[in-house]
Amino acid sequence: MSVPAPDTPWVTIVHNDPVNLMSYVVYVFQTYFGYSKDKARKLMLDVHHKGRAVVSSGSREEMERDVQAMHGYGLWATLQHDR
Repeated sequence: MSVPAPDTPWVTIVHNDPVNLMSYVVYVFQTYFGYSKDKARKLMLDVHHKGRAVVSSGSREEMERDVQAMHGYGLWATLQHDR
């Protein structure tokens, strides 16, 4: 008898864009996710230097909500299965 694999969590990814200021991205991460200034800044720097950062993880429904929220703030975000 095989054991079913645990549900793979979903992640929200914010992508770099040429429009939003770095300080605004930090503000969004602090405001929406409640991250500390240091954590929000680290994630923003990942977005800026690596082109993207995973900003949240959870169920598909939660990540769809987070992606929509990021779009509402004018950020480019997607969701995918965490690998």
